[in-house]
Amino acid sequence: MSKKVKAQKPKSKITTIVIAVTILAFILLMLSDMFKSNDKKQNKANSKIVNSTNYKFEKNGELTFQNKDGEFISSIELEFAENDNERGNGLMYRTEMKENQGMLFIFPKEQRQSFWMKNTVLSLDMLFVNSDLEIVTIHKSTKPYDENSYASSAPAQYVVEVNADYTNKYNIQEGDKVIFRRTN
Repeated sequence: MSKKVKAQKPKSKITTIVIAVTILAFILLMLSDMFKSNDKKQNKANSKIVNSTNYKFEKNGELTFQNKDGEFISSIELEFAENDNERGNGLMYRTEMKENQGMLFIFPKEQRQSFWMKNTVLSLDMLFVNSDLEIVTIHKSTKPYDENSYASSAPAQYVVEVNADYTNKYNIQEGDKVIFRRTN
């Protein structure tokens, strides 16, 4: 009988050691993932801080909004986004924009356009404009950092982004027109 007891003790010690090592490995793995996650969050936060200070509005032109009858509604200063890189960056990381400022995205051809708010701090009104300079779609007060798509309901060649509620304040509607020009 004592032989059985001696034979069971080593198995019991080995089992205990295996369980302890497994638990320790699991704890270390969890801690490692937690530190990686915190590093990613910190890097993302640092990126937002660094990137937000790198952008300053650069006036390239002016845009006027007109109603369907051609009457003046309002006007803004424009920064142009004309190439893939400029359109890709858009207003990302910007922390402020004056009421009379906006960005005009210019595309090489008229087609359905789609935007998102990834890395965009400001809530915006997005106005999709066709090649006849008519507003075909307005998305109002978009949600900052939203990765959902804001698409045009019809083909558009231009997109105007202004601060949220600008279109409400000036009663800008689908069917209204825009006129823009370069100033530099």
